[in-house]
Amino acid sequence: MKDRSSNYKSVALLVTGILVIFIVRTILAVHHNPPRLFDLFNTITILGSIIILVKWHSSLNIKDWTLAIDLGVVVGVGMCFSTLFSPYPFFGIVRDNVGQAFVRGAYIILAVLGGLTIMRRGGPIRFLAGNRRVEGAARSFLFGFVIGVPLSILNVVALQFSEGRSIAWQNPMSALLDAFQPAIVEEVIYRFALWGLLWLILQRSIPDKAIWLSGVLVLLIHNYAHFDELFIQSPLIAIGMGLVLALIWGLPPTWLAKHRGMESAIAFHWIQDVARFLTGF
Repeated sequence: MKDRSSNYKSVALLVTGILVIFIVRTILAVHHNPPRLFDLFNTITILGSIIILVKWHSSLNIKDWTLAIDLGVVVGVGMCFSTLFSPYPFFGIVRDNVGQAFVRGAYIILAVLGGLTIMRRGGPIRFLAGNRRVEGAARSFLFGFVIGVPLSILNVVALQFSEGRSIAWQNPMSALLDAFQPAIVEEVIYRFALWGLLWLILQRSIPDKAIWLSGVLVLLIHNYAHFDELFIQSPLIAIGMGLVLALIWGLPPTWLAKHRGMESAIAFHWIQDVARFLTGF
């Protein structure tokens, strides 16, 4: 029993650290303007990716570096021309599209490299494009798209109800392109790099449970990071809404990432935001 409890110390410390970030940030936000939860967790993930990259960079090959740089360029260039997607100022400082393009592009390059490093060392999530499996990556993307379509429609209906306004149609091409911003950035940082990092922390002490425990933690971190303001205004509602959204829109991309690869999770996320941007939400 003593050995078993000691095995879960890493889980307890990890959960405590995550809760401290949420609680302290919320308390500070009552009277101050601290960084948003996404900025905090994104940066923590990138710092972890840099550490992993420095330690195990020899695990990567030229194709891995090419994929990371290509995705970073895609995200950066896309952000420069984004019209429907407008992220919050990065740490309250970087506000314009060009500045955001550099930040988001750099973060994606580092997150992909960190995630691929962990993947090469037996990590929990596959990025099929990283192995140059073009057909497999395409099938994975298509599968995530098909799974995501019904929930994207439900998402629009829920937004109409929660925001109390009707659909306002937007430019379809802008919706299709801009939706790649949150889809690629959030899925790569959270369900590829951060999942891998948490798995590394847990797999030494609880290897048989590390994959699903780290996946659940990533699901909850990513999901609740959307509720900065609501945690201040009504924390209980934020917790309740977060649980509902985690079940409906958090579990599918988590399952897809684990069983179908990153491309599938990106596609699921992408079609949710295509529908949202297209309908003006």
